[in-house]
Amino acid sequence: MYNILTLNKIAAVGTDKFDRTKYSVSDEAADPTAIMVRSAKMHDMEMPESLLAIARAGAGVNNIPVDKCAEQGIVVFNTPGANSNAVKELAICGLLMASRKIPEAMAWAQTLKGNGAEVGKMVEKGKSNFAGCEIMGKTLGLIGLGAIGGKLANIAISLGMNVIGYDPFLSVGAALNLKPQVKVTANVNEIYANADYISLHLPYNADTKDTINKETIDLCKDGVRLLNFARGELVNSEAIVEAVGSGKVARYVVDFPCDEILGVENIVAIPHLGASSAESEDNCAVMAADELIEYIERGTIRNSVNYPNAELEKTGDHLVCVLHKNVPALISQITGAVSSKGANIENLVNKSKKDWAYSMLDVNGEVDIEAIKAVDGVTGVRVL
Repeated sequence: MYNILTLNKIAAVGTDKFDRTKYSVSDEAADPTAIMVRSAKMHDMEMPESLLAIARAGAGVNNIPVDKCAEQGIVVFNTPGANSNAVKELAICGLLMASRKIPEAMAWAQTLKGNGAEVGKMVEKGKSNFAGCEIMGKTLGLIGLGAIGGKLANIAISLGMNVIGYDPFLSVGAALNLKPQVKVTANVNEIYANADYISLHLPYNADTKDTINKETIDLCKDGVRLLNFARGELVNSEAIVEAVGSGKVARYVVDFPCDEILGVENIVAIPHLGASSAESEDNCAVMAADELIEYIERGTIRNSVNYPNAELEKTGDHLVCVLHKNVPALISQITGAVSSKGANIENLVNKSKKDWAYSMLDVNGEVDIEAIKAVDGVTGVRVL
């Protein structure tokens, strides 16, 4: 029996994917084979020896100690694209709130309660305080053209905007999904120099922290409007507060409130609603469950953030799955250990991702698991 531990409430449509004759799923599972998580912080959690994988029902994994997991042979999955439509739709809302003072106007309208027949006159007199601008004909710059950024780019074209996109890791598939009117640039400074609106859609890591800072803001047009539905840490809080105060940035709409930006005029802080839709939560839960089932039962890795994607069909007696460091000559040591008792390797797949690698060997004959584990640099071994 495989035990699946849930650290957050996971949509039933996802947990129902697990065959209860093989899996036990609960928030109290002991010796878990895998963990399903949304936002729970795991950095201080001691990882049990039984743990093979963690699936994040969402895209961001900054709540998971990804590197530590790699060292312990724990595969970390996320669910890219599962919540992209929900975030895209909120980003469209954010685009409009960056242009029109909708939240402020609605809050002001509530203060008119109790004025009876005078409300209409008061509305007509006060509405000029909330005038904004239209998005048609303006230029939207997108930093990141993945599942969310690409969708927003296409919608913006349909809304009559000009669109410039920058993504140094743009996949062929993502590029093919873009409308032909979307201009893709290899120089992010072209976005800073030309965009009336800038929307961030890139992952948060050490390289992307403070992507928007005093220096990059200085490169922007006066009165630029900034949207952040990716991660709060992509924008330096001190710099954005200063820029909004001076008018360099006309408006900042962000889905990640922090104390420094709350209550600042022309900063619209949304309480992390990007993926908060029933459909998104269902999609993420189903994808996370599928990833865990494929890995546990067939050794297949898809959408891992710390180990490479790989799959191999089992045709022999055993499918040997080895997680290991990506260093020279290690694969030959692994194959030697697999063959040490006379086993024959019928087929082999070896994939790497930065410092880590994954080898799958289709084998006939007896396999010495301890000999494989003894290879220096091996972090995990399973024989299916």
